[in-house]
Amino acid sequence: MKLIFERGYKGRGSEHLPCCDVSVCQFPESMMRTEKPALPEVSEIELVRHYTELEKQTYGVNDGFYPLGSCTMKYNPRINEEMASLPGFTNIHPLQSQDTVQGCMEVLYKAEETLNEITGMDRFTMQPSAGAHGEFTGLLLIRAWHLHHGNTQRTKVIVPDSAHGTNPATVTMAGYETVNVPSTKDGLVDLDALREAVGEDTAGLMLTNPNTLGLFDPNIGEITKIIHDAGGLCYYDGANLNAVMGQARPGDMGFDCVHLNVHKTFSAPHGGGGPGSGPVGCKAFLAPFLPGPVVEKEDGAFTFKTPEFSYGRVRGFHGNFLVLVKTLTYILSLGREGIPEASANAVLNANYLMNRIAKDYDIASGSHCMHEFVITLERLQKETGVSALDVAKRLIDYGIHPPTMYFPLNVKEALMVEPVETEPLETLDEVAEIFKQVMEEAKENPELLHGAPHNAPIGRPDEVNAARNPVLRYTP
Repeated sequence: MKLIFERGYKGRGSEHLPCCDVSVCQFPESMMRTEKPALPEVSEIELVRHYTELEKQTYGVNDGFYPLGSCTMKYNPRINEEMASLPGFTNIHPLQSQDTVQGCMEVLYKAEETLNEITGMDRFTMQPSAGAHGEFTGLLLIRAWHLHHGNTQRTKVIVPDSAHGTNPATVTMAGYETVNVPSTKDGLVDLDALREAVGEDTAGLMLTNPNTLGLFDPNIGEITKIIHDAGGLCYYDGANLNAVMGQARPGDMGFDCVHLNVHKTFSAPHGGGGPGSGPVGCKAFLAPFLPGPVVEKEDGAFTFKTPEFSYGRVRGFHGNFLVLVKTLTYILSLGREGIPEASANAVLNANYLMNRIAKDYDIASGSHCMHEFVITLERLQKETGVSALDVAKRLIDYGIHPPTMYFPLNVKEALMVEPVETEPLETLDEVAEIFKQVMEEAKENPELLHGAPHNAPIGRPDEVNAARNPVLRYTP
């Protein structure tokens, strides 16, 4: 399709601005442009058609099955949008005096209360803008605590080989060295290797539980104890909390701090780079080091306070507030009974779909999973030349968003599937039949998959070149 800059004609426009009802401010000549900006010149109908065409070429959870493993965005209930659109939430400014935004501060306070209960933490900061930002915030929290206690020799953070790719990157950004620990043949943390890896230089552990294979580690209590006995702290990557919310709490597993991906667990949208939110919670002993300010309640009113040893802000103001409004709306809508029911259904859906396709696809690990499972197409690739990428591209032709490809890294030709709890039985059955059909095609006509997708707006772009040499600006 054409770019918006390639549409229209010189002199054409669609602006209809109301008369100015405030005094006009005249800027000094030195601040004025010397030439007009190169903006598109299109009529209203051209503009509307352009964005409608973009919408048709964009696939999201509102369009169909969207099984991205580990990063799946839940369906965003419409009530979330209604609450986030209330004038009392949208018509505010972060520099207003506290007495004029008490309702908004109560949202932050109540969100913290509910997240503390769900995770087993004592305090939260709402500042982080997304999950990776939350990881960074959490590791800086651990670092601040160690430095406060003079633990300058603790320079290493242990990360399992099944971890999310952002984990080792976060470790490096926080000024630590990554120590990888291998998984067992069952896809769990190797306890012997972990014991060998810890020492006086261990600052902490970053762990996702359930892990990226969709497995809940039965040794989780022993894992966190090994780290604590060595003098380190335990960080919980909350990417997979969707599987255990209301069932098990990171704080009870022995974790000291946690970040949450609210688009994965609490239905707040997070696509196309944002807006997102990655709240970070911690145990009471870490709370004095949290980024400030945080919301406190005093004499029936809400106020902002900066923790005693706060290491500073990680974001301007108080986080992406309207995203947190959606998070709280979701939690309050489901309530104490609905939260564990949602996680139970997420696990049920994943196991149902996994077992429906297990006769045709090799499952990477285990006979059961939590909220997601990993397929390995290594055997198919050797026998037919059809890769995980080929299968993923062919699924597009059937109206399905591909699962996560080639992750986790310790599984060859991996596809990671997470159906989430909102998908009905009929959809899962339809998807299972499509997976079966694609496998039959792979064995009978490999070339069909090598050329897929056949009916998508874009086929197979040069993704490596696009990542290394992105064109982010239009030059007339």
